[in-house]
Amino acid sequence: MLERKEIAYEKTILIGIITKNQDEEKLTEFLDELEFLTYTAGGEVVKRFTQKMDMPNSKTFIGTGKMEEVRAYVEEHEIGTVVFDDELSPAQLRNIERILKAKIIDRTNLILDIFAQRAQTSYARTQVELAQYQYLLPRLTGLWTHLERQRGGIGMRGPGETEIETDRRIVRDRISLLKKKLQTIDKQMATQRGNRGKLVRVALVGYTNVGKSTLMNVIAKSEVFAENKLFATLDTTVRKVVIGNLPFLLSDTVGFIRKLPTQLVESFKSTLDEVREADLLLHVVDISHPQFEDHIASVNKILGEIDCTDKATIMVFNKIDAYTHETIDTDDLTTEKTKVHYTLEEWKHTWMSKIGDNALFISAINKENMDEFRKRVYKEVRDIHVTRFPYNNFLYPEIIVEE
Repeated sequence: MLERKEIAYEKTILIGIITKNQDEEKLTEFLDELEFLTYTAGGEVVKRFTQKMDMPNSKTFIGTGKMEEVRAYVEEHEIGTVVFDDELSPAQLRNIERILKAKIIDRTNLILDIFAQRAQTSYARTQVELAQYQYLLPRLTGLWTHLERQRGGIGMRGPGETEIETDRRIVRDRISLLKKKLQTIDKQMATQRGNRGKLVRVALVGYTNVGKSTLMNVIAKSEVFAENKLFATLDTTVRKVVIGNLPFLLSDTVGFIRKLPTQLVESFKSTLDEVREADLLLHVVDISHPQFEDHIASVNKILGEIDCTDKATIMVFNKIDAYTHETIDTDDLTTEKTKVHYTLEEWKHTWMSKIGDNALFISAINKENMDEFRKRVYKEVRDIHVTRFPYNNFLYPEIIVEE
């Protein structure tokens, strides 16, 4: 299942719909993210198609007129791949493939493909393969259109198993095997976590591509893979870090994303055990992203699903070097000031002011404000350590943290 290693950029188009629950602005935002996902997977987006509908067409997702427009464009420009912003049902996938005669991928399949490319360890590869098979199982009928179903009539009655049923059984057996394999690895990882002694555990969490791995490299002086693409990190990395005279464990976890496939949430829940067992969360946010508030909400939602909302958390607003804001000319009396016009200082006086000293503003790549970051993390880790192990306090006398 885990195939493609060499990436050849494919000509791709994106398709999304505007509904009562998703206005044009929100759709544009999702399609921007989908384009970044497509680029990460190895595709080059040449055009976007959108349509306003009350609800998706149950047969073809978009209307027949828009589908004909897409078909003509695909034929004229020799488009190899069509990516839909929402998950397609098996019937929709089958119908659309029949009309467009091109490779049809939905958002879920695209994310699974990126995960398959990025998975390095046996653990991550097993998790991704499980998610792929769970996605594939209800869609097997679309893959076997050249096989006929079992037919009735003279000479056709009696026991037997069609090819499609055989394949379903094989996939179910594989899913069962992978789940057992994950359980075995989970036990091994639980033992590893138990053997880490009594060090305080700190976990980096956040939306994908906010700079968690870059921050990890700066703090831990390590070489964790970091790249300006989505889901550069799939495998949880744990490093021992010392700030001042105080050692603690720092883990870098998989990034979150909106519309994350349910198959991946299920198969990667065990990876998030590092987050569950952490004493302190560093919630990293890309403040230069226009929708960073939505990203915070998405991360908090997933943290709620794994019962981690009550953990001590420091908000780390990263990429301040890339932050820009729109300006209003002094003679402009019509433009209303909104969030896009806020400077960093103005942001600090909004809801962020309620976070107090649990809000840090840094640039990991340029190492801006890292002194303040280290001091704050040191204080929090030390408080946790002294509270939990008061008899060990003398081992780590408080010192002034320097660069």
